[in-house]
Amino acid sequence: MAHELLFEIGTEEIPAGFLIPALAEMKNIMTRKLTELALPHGPITTVGTPRRLTICVADLAAQQPDRDEEVLGPPKKAAFDKDGNPTKAATGFAKSRGATVDDIKVVTTDKGEYLMLACHYQGEATTKLLSELLPELISELPFPKSMRWGNGRTSFVRPIQWLLALYNGAVIPCNVEAINSGNTTRGHRFMAPESFVVTDFKQYQEGLRKAHVLVDPEERRQAVRATVTAAAKETGGTVITDEELIETVSHLVEKPHGVCGTFADRFLTLPKEALITSMREHQKYFAIADANGLLRPHFIAVNNTEVKDHSLAVDGHQRVLRARLEDAIFFFKEDQQQSLADRVEALDGVIFQAKLGTLKDKTARITKLAGFLAAQLAPEQQQLCERSAHLAKADLLTSMVTEFTSLQGVIGRHYALLNNEEPVVAQAIVEHYMPVRAGSELPESTVGAIVGLADRIDTLAGCFGIGQNPSGTADPFGLRRQALGLLHIIEKKGFVISLTAITDQAIDLYNDRLTVDRETTRAKVVDFIKGRFSNDLVGRGISGAAVEAATSVRFDDPTDSRARIDALLAISGQESFSLLAGSFKRVKNIIKKNRDREVREELLTESAEKELQATLVAIRATVTPLLADKRYEKALSEILKMKEPVDRFFDDVMVMAEEEDIRRNRLALLTAIAELFLSVGDFSKMSGSA
Repeated sequence: MAHELLFEIGTEEIPAGFLIPALAEMKNIMTRKLTELALPHGPITTVGTPRRLTICVADLAAQQPDRDEEVLGPPKKAAFDKDGNPTKAATGFAKSRGATVDDIKVVTTDKGEYLMLACHYQGEATTKLLSELLPELISELPFPKSMRWGNGRTSFVRPIQWLLALYNGAVIPCNVEAINSGNTTRGHRFMAPESFVVTDFKQYQEGLRKAHVLVDPEERRQAVRATVTAAAKETGGTVITDEELIETVSHLVEKPHGVCGTFADRFLTLPKEALITSMREHQKYFAIADANGLLRPHFIAVNNTEVKDHSLAVDGHQRVLRARLEDAIFFFKEDQQQSLADRVEALDGVIFQAKLGTLKDKTARITKLAGFLAAQLAPEQQQLCERSAHLAKADLLTSMVTEFTSLQGVIGRHYALLNNEEPVVAQAIVEHYMPVRAGSELPESTVGAIVGLADRIDTLAGCFGIGQNPSGTADPFGLRRQALGLLHIIEKKGFVISLTAITDQAIDLYNDRLTVDRETTRAKVVDFIKGRFSNDLVGRGISGAAVEAATSVRFDDPTDSRARIDALLAISGQESFSLLAGSFKRVKNIIKKNRDREVREELLTESAEKELQATLVAIRATVTPLLADKRYEKALSEILKMKEPVDRFFDDVMVMAEEEDIRRNRLALLTAIAELFLSVGDFSKMSGSA
């Protein structure tokens, strides 16, 4: 294809999790470098497999455009002596640009007269530029882990085996260590290992497809889905949906071949999640379920190679999985020798954080915190909350969780049911970890939600209480995730909760372990949660001005803050609101640090200020019960009636009167108005003139 760049880096097998980020960075770096070189180009496409990273740039200009540039040099007074002869400054400037003194012009700038050269630069050929650019692209590609090989000094994710570099179908000469670029690529390592000549990107993709390589990640992903689904039909069941596993497997193979295997029925006695995890995490196998969602004794494995002896391949997978499942069922039976309740005491041997004690200490704290929260949010379930919190961390000591860490909580639920605990307690043990990541499932039960809140606020208070604050990308205890999870739980359940009160309670339960004083710790925790609250809402498309307007006046109950934000948004479209917001900004600027809001009616002399005071008294009487009931939108509708009296006041009344008593009284009136406005939010934050 004319004006097409095709560049492939052939490697040993790249880890699955590295592939897609590497292709994204490859595109970013190429885009940046072509921009820096002023090389016009068309769309940039990246594709890749575990053995190759490939980029194609369409419509890449054959040469840089020529460019003219006016370059300023030294001041005229420094460039010529008193006789008008050029100094070293002038000759040096001319020489640095490949010109002579005769080419220099003098121009007048804002800073005076300076030397100037009109320079013409001829664009270089793209082929020459690419010979330097492509090795730079390789050296600049970032990976979580890189390596060196042989005697070379190049660092890359895996040893480089070959380079394909074509522009307009011709080889771009470049090299990395002893590997020179060429016009060939390689097919599947085992099924078509021979090299073949490439002419352009289209033929490259078609040639690889014939050589048993699906180079497009999306095509390979769909092929994985298709082969897994087809293999599952052989069993009469369906694949349990697992998009994350499909993504991983598609980056482990160059062309997928699904095979179906079986395992003994006795392994179905394992908890469903444990069985799936045994297949998924260690072997990358897909689980099969029947029409009722029950697991069947089958699995699907995806091979990178199509084998002639199908039964031999299946037998190998079955033997490997059988060993894993034998371990799992052994752990499961061993764990039954001790109840969850009996394991709690042993949590004393597991450190939560060196300065904050053990998991037994944490268990005791979150049990009390859960009781504290339940007394306010669900008094009838207080004992269930305390029992759930008491058992919440016990499964961390089981063999099953030690082997499959992702099953923490899940195994606890199963074991709690086996120990005849209340079903709601068992459910809370797994739910208190939810959400495990952004956007994932939240607790359904009130008990699980309360224990989850207690766990998170304990961690936040403890870490901030010893100065372990997140900074930059460093957040070893995942406090950002903890705070966001806490907020999402509160939002889903509609809990009315004082962050200040629960943080104080959490601080008290640490006794003398914390090194930061109470006030600072509390302020940092609440402010940190406030920051997550604001960022989360703005990230969801909520007006940042409305969020700031509500949270700047107070932030303690997230549910209340959200209600005030929604009320501000609901009414902000009215013209009178934006005008009143502008007037309120003016009010704030005038009163500044004034705190006196007691208005003496006998000092009101102007009709506009008398009218404003009367309106304030009437509206405040109407609004106060609305605010108490948190009917914020209705309260704002009443407050908007202040607009015209406020405007007349500013038109007719001199606030800063010469008489001190009158001046103070008018400031008090404005302060009282500001207090009413701030009961919902700081309108001035939403003013167009703010």
